[in-house]
Amino acid sequence: MTETAEMIDPMTGEIIDQKELAEALLEQAREQGVSLLGPGGLLAGLTKNVLETALEAELTEHLGHERHGPAENGNVRNGARSKTVFTEIGPVEIDVPRDREGSFEPQIVKKRQRRLGGIDEVVLSLTARGLTTGEIAAHFDDVYGATVSKDTISRITEKVSEEMAEWANRPLDRVYPVVFIDAIHVKVRDGQVRNKPFYVVLGVTVNGERDILGIWAGDGGEGAKYWLGVLTEIKNRGVEDVCIAVCDGLKGLPEAITTVWEQSTVQTCVIHLIRNTFRYAPRQHWDELSRDLKPVYTAPTEAAARERFGEFEAKWATKYPAIGRLWRNAWAEFAPFLDWDAEIRRVICSTNAIESLNARYRRAVRARGHFPNDAAALKCLYLVTRSLDPTGQGRARWATRWKPALNAFAIAFENRIN
Repeated sequence: MTETAEMIDPMTGEIIDQKELAEALLEQAREQGVSLLGPGGLLAGLTKNVLETALEAELTEHLGHERHGPAENGNVRNGARSKTVFTEIGPVEIDVPRDREGSFEPQIVKKRQRRLGGIDEVVLSLTARGLTTGEIAAHFDDVYGATVSKDTISRITEKVSEEMAEWANRPLDRVYPVVFIDAIHVKVRDGQVRNKPFYVVLGVTVNGERDILGIWAGDGGEGAKYWLGVLTEIKNRGVEDVCIAVCDGLKGLPEAITTVWEQSTVQTCVIHLIRNTFRYAPRQHWDELSRDLKPVYTAPTEAAARERFGEFEAKWATKYPAIGRLWRNAWAEFAPFLDWDAEIRRVICSTNAIESLNARYRRAVRARGHFPNDAAALKCLYLVTRSLDPTGQGRARWATRWKPALNAFAIAFENRIN
C-alpha cells in the first residue's frame, strides 16, 4: 500500500492534496514575485504562519478560551512581541502572543529560544566534518544570511559533552566474536602542537553489527601499557570475552590483549605483512612476489604454509633476504590465521574494518589542523562517530556481510558465543 500526499482540513473535514496545495502556493509566489528561499521568501512566510498558529493554539489552551471569548479565570491575551528565530531555511521573524499575567510558557518556541532544533543538528554535522566555529559562523552567514556567533556555536557543540560521557561509559555486550584495535594520531596543542595517539576499539557483535566501543586520548607515543588500561576498562564495562582480536604489530600489544582476555586469539594484520613485503623489492617484481606469496597465506594448514614458504624462500632468499627475515619474525603472529575457516579468514585478514572508520576520523581532523586540547579532539571524533550511518543502511550491510563469518564463529567458538 502506497502513502498518499493527503491531509484533512480541520475546518471542513475535507481531504487536501498536499501536492496541489504546494503547486498553488508556488504559482501564487511567482505571480507576486516572491522567492522560494531567503528572508521574506515563500518558505519563510509559511514557517512564520505555522509557528504563529501553533503558538496561538498553545495560548488558547493555556487560557481556556478562544480569542474574544469569556475569561473565566481573569487572564486574557495581552498582545504579542516580535522575535527572530533561526531555522534551517534562515531567520524568521514571528510574533509570540502574551497573556496579561505573564504565566504563559510556550513549548513550540520557548522563552529565550532563538534556534529551532534542526539548527543544532546542522552545527553538529558541520563540526563532525571538521569545520571550526569560525568556518561554521561564516557558513551560516553565506548560506542563510544570518549571524551566529562563535560562542553560540561552541555552546551548541558543548551540549553533546554529557551525551558523549554517557556513551563512553555505557555497558557493553558480554562477548564479541572479533574486535579491531588501532590508534590514530591527532595534532593537539599541549604547550606546543604535537601528535597524540587516540585509541579506537571497534567490535563486531554476535548479530553482525558494528559497535565502536570507545575512543581514548593517549599521552606520548602509542604504547602497549596504555592499551592495557583501555582494554581493562572495556572488560570492566561488561566484555567478558573476545574470541579474536585483530591489531597491528605494536610490540607488547598481543600480551596486553591476552592479559585481559586469556582465551582471546590475537591476529596481526596479514594484509600489512604482505604490503611490507613489497618494501624490500622493486616495483617490477611485485606481481611475481604476490603470486608466489598467495599459496602461503591461503594454505589449508600451518604445515602446508611452511612448505609453501620454503618454496618461496628458495626462489627469492638470495635476491631479497630481508623478505624471508620479515616473514620468519612475524610467523608466530601470522600462524593463528591459518587455523580458521575461509569465512573467518576473510574478515580477520586485515584491519580494514577499523581503517575505514579511521579514514573518516582523519578527514575531520585534517580539516581542523590541530585542537586546543584533548577534550576538543575527543568531541570532534565523537561527533564523527555520532554521524555514522544516519539511515541505518550501513548496519544492514554489515549484518549481511558478516553473516557467513558469524556462522563460522558460532561453530568454532560454540561454548563461548552461544
